[in-house]
Amino acid sequence: MNGAPSAMVSPGLWGFVAFFVLALALYLLMRNMNARMRRMSYRSEELQRRAESKASEPPAEPTEDTPQEGDPAP
Repeated sequence: MNGAPSAMVSPGLWGFVAFFVLALALYLLMRNMNARMRRMSYRSEELQRRAESKASEPPAEPTEDTPQEGDPAP
């Protein structure tokens, strides 16, 4: 019996600590990723709103300084 492996093997305290640290790291990474994804979504919605509002505005009147299509290059 002394040479046979024991059936009472467990990871012990250090196994639990290692698993807990990995679970905590996963939780923090997922929380950070969700915040970044939410922020990215808000930014894209804001850019889309700006583009739509810019498209709905009437075109600006050309001024003397604004080059026209047929004007020769200086």
